Amino acid sequence: MPSCSAKCGRNAILKRPKTSDVLCKECFFEAFENEVHFTITRAKLFTPNTTVAIAASGGKDSTVLAYVLKLLNEKYDYRLKLLLLSIDEGITGYRDDSLDTVKQNRDDYEMSLKILSYKDLYGWTMDEIVAEIGRKNNCTFCGVFRRQALDRGANLLKVDYLATGHNADDIAETVLMNILRGDLARLSRCTSIITDSGDGIPRVKPLKYCYEKEIVMYAYFRKLVYFSTECVFAPNAYRGHARVLLKDLEKIDPTVIMNIIHSGETMKVSETSKMPKLTNCTRCGYVSSQEICKACVLLEGLNKGLPRLGIGKSSKVKRLLKENEEKNKSSGICRGEEDKTCLCSGTDSMKPVKINELVLKELRI
Repeated sequence: MPSCSAKCGRNAILKRPKTSDVLCKECFFEAFENEVHFTITRAKLFTPNTTVAIAASGGKDSTVLAYVLKLLNEKYDYRLKLLLLSIDEGITGYRDDSLDTVKQNRDDYEMSLKILSYKDLYGWTMDEIVAEIGRKNNCTFCGVFRRQALDRGANLLKVDYLATGHNADDIAETVLMNILRGDLARLSRCTSIITDSGDGIPRVKPLKYCYEKEIVMYAYFRKLVYFSTECVFAPNAYRGHARVLLKDLEKIDPTVIMNIIHSGETMKVSETSKMPKLTNCTRCGYVSSQEICKACVLLEGLNKGLPRLGIGKSSKVKRLLKENEEKNKSSGICRGEEDKTCLCSGTDSMKPVKINELVLKELRI
């Protein structure tokens, strides 16, 4: 058995994917924690005497994040108040089980926990949404709703920061996805270690430079309790293709993960480029680059029996909304907003099948 690369005199039990160093368990813990501490201090992620909500899913990333932040907070006197914020998407056999892990983390780490559900916020669970739309675009709905739910939860708790468990692999995957989609405008946001949704509560990524494999090893050797089952709807996600590509590249060269992140950082859109101006959604008040935020557009589609309405470009969505309203009026279906059974008023109590099918046909991808 080889000796630890840190020359501590102990035998090595693992090889770090990130650096190829062979280390003993204790030296690996120290190296991992020191790197997270360095990331936090170098990027000035937190200021003393503030409150941090940790986005907790019960998975390896958020569990390690909660554990390490608690440890570093005590070791280096960050003077942070830490609490857990979880979102219940309403996925039977997945989220209900993972929330049990979050509750155990709450007890183990002595942190308060707030759980918000899609059902309470939007009136739909993901199980209900998938039953309505199928499995092809469910991650679009879940991603939009989850991001907004976390922001709303952070505002509700009046915290100063929202810490997420995004790791180096996650960020590299997102860079690849944006490049493959030709969406270079999103590179700045996805690679930034601190982002602001416009509500004044920064999102921070303390694990930005931590490899997924090392997070798994840290959780394993620390004997942390986490939920390891993949979301039942995840195999259909577009991200899965980027993940497979990244893993194949990593087999050839482990440094490819950091190389992709650094490439994404240098490929940011020029500051002179015209970017969407943030405003507030006219319906829910949430920060948005459009008059109506993506979540409200998706909800409108669900409530009107047009679940694919919000999938696609915003200009196409606006056009189809207007056309649908005009068709309703010309056919005599629309009786004005004062009539609560009117399709245009946003309720789903009346769903003209022929009109819905016409719109769905145009939206089909």
